[in-house]
Amino acid sequence: MKPSFFFILLGIVLLGGAGVAEERPNVIFILSDDLGWSDTTLYGTTKFYETPNMDRLAKRGMTFTQAYSASPLCSPTRSAILTGLSPARTGLTTPNCHLPDVVLEATTGKSAPPNKHAIAPMPVTRLRTDLPTLPKSLKAAGYATGHFGKWHLGPEPYSPFEHGFDVDIPHWPGPGPAGSFVAPWKYPDFKENVPGEHIEDRMAAEAVAWMEKVKDSPFYLNYWQFSVHAPFDAKQELIEKHRARVDPADPQRSPTYAAMIESMDDSVGALLDAVDRLGIAERTIFIFTSDNGGNMYNEIDGTTPTSNAPLRGGKATMFEGGTRVPCVVVWPGITSPGSLSDELVQSEDFYPTLLGGLGLEAGKEQRFDGIDILPALRGGKLDREAIFRYFPHDPGVPDWLPPSVAVRRGDWKLIRIFHAGTNAEHRHLLFHLKDDPGEKTNLAPTKAALVAELDALIENFLAETKAVVPIPNPKFDPAVYRPELEGVQSNRKAEGKSKGKSKGKPVGATGRWQGSKDTRLETVAGGLVITSNGGDPWISTAMPGGRITGPATVKIRLSSTGKGSGLLYFAGTADKGYHLNRSVSRPLVHNGKEQLVEWKLPSGTFTRLRLDPGNAAGVITIESFEVVDKNGKRHDLVGP
Repeated sequence: MKPSFFFILLGIVLLGGAGVAEERPNVIFILSDDLGWSDTTLYGTTKFYETPNMDRLAKRGMTFTQAYSASPLCSPTRSAILTGLSPARTGLTTPNCHLPDVVLEATTGKSAPPNKHAIAPMPVTRLRTDLPTLPKSLKAAGYATGHFGKWHLGPEPYSPFEHGFDVDIPHWPGPGPAGSFVAPWKYPDFKENVPGEHIEDRMAAEAVAWMEKVKDSPFYLNYWQFSVHAPFDAKQELIEKHRARVDPADPQRSPTYAAMIESMDDSVGALLDAVDRLGIAERTIFIFTSDNGGNMYNEIDGTTPTSNAPLRGGKATMFEGGTRVPCVVVWPGITSPGSLSDELVQSEDFYPTLLGGLGLEAGKEQRFDGIDILPALRGGKLDREAIFRYFPHDPGVPDWLPPSVAVRRGDWKLIRIFHAGTNAEHRHLLFHLKDDPGEKTNLAPTKAALVAELDALIENFLAETKAVVPIPNPKFDPAVYRPELEGVQSNRKAEGKSKGKSKGKPVGATGRWQGSKDTRLETVAGGLVITSNGGDPWISTAMPGGRITGPATVKIRLSSTGKGSGLLYFAGTADKGYHLNRSVSRPLVHNGKEQLVEWKLPSGTFTRLRLDPGNAAGVITIESFEVVDKNGKRHDLVGP
């Protein structure tokens, strides 16, 4: 077989160095947002979503079956792609880069509520501009550099411009699209061209227009999609198209999310069409992946946005559904069309791989936590012992875990849960992913030697990256600790061991429920946990379907270790604020025991409820929360 023109050209580049920069291939990096491993047709795991352009891309290159994001949340993964460094090293471990406080160094945490074993560290809130980045390296080598779409690593002076990009559209630092996917948008300096324009259609058009301007020199196009992150909206005609295809028995059954997937896929097709039309496909590298697993805890169309089955968990969890992601690499002359690889690859690998493949040198003091995966791209094996995921936080989502770190070596995966064992020792979960991809069976109790061996790798990783790690919580109180609320114990109900009485899948605290700054919300198997640090704790929610007609009865089955009066407030259609409901049939008693609390609501139409459970630190565990309307219909506020 004769070598392709591109392969010969690449050899010239590798030998020629910077003097032939104009002959280096282009790079298009497409990063989807919250796109789960089962959200495309790449792996045969979905019957509902349609991604023909992803299939087009895969036919041109290599699909990785074991690709991982650096984190189960977005900003840490984005920083890892740009720097080649683990979030453990940079300290950027949460997606808080849109917040006003500028924090450039991670520090040890100061406190945690009494039901937590560990105190999580205080993370970084910006990607430091003194760090070498992929766009800086490519720009120095003569590449034109353009960023299109989501950033979420900090506003100016930490924007794409400060990190090596010549162009940044729409120059937006937020965690998602401004306002909506479908115009009108809320970007301060970027408006729609036509009414009802979809942001992904526009981003693809902007990216293609920029490509046309710079096509005669090498370019690096960073297309980081807003899709398929919240808010959940899409083109109405696509929603209706997929609504007709819904199978109620399929866990992937949101027509809105399916429509969002289609628009995401269309934008991939627009870039493929453009490189073909411009005649640059044979000198253009494509990388496609996602920043974390699919969203399993928000609510849309009466269900969760997606399902990552057969993997366990999703976005914000340390289980496979949180960090295993779709990945396709097209590198003409390197990857074989339509090929597959089972090698372990991760976000941190792309920067050193591109430098190596493009014949560029890293800085003298520069280091990477990823490796050059060119051997895998050529169809071979990688010389790597293990990969690590570091997530020292515990957002309250289904299948959540306390602050953790994980190692994968071969088919084995070990999760260390910081200080959650006896006498503040670490607790461990061990899974054999080839035999147990859904992480259902913890083998740690029967394989102590393997646990110790893998945990030593974790210890070395944390030391080598100088990670700021969680510390034991001196205020931990076993009396308020509920192990069955953690993801590690989330199957206890299925085994008949849970004390919970409600049924159905939990709704994320960031979805239906909102809380005050003095509360921390966590979803559990059929219920909700409110951890109060004192002050003014409260939670509020909209009524199912938007409104309920009274007279009605509110029934809450709960237990509480707090203090103070439990108060219920309600709001009607014309109310700007809340009214205190003084009709308490059964008052709240803070004695740590399960009880049923009832309030009577008067005649009228109610749109929202607010519960103020007390005024002191404590933990309130809600097993069920329902409203019985005037017709006797029951409305579950913590169920599905």
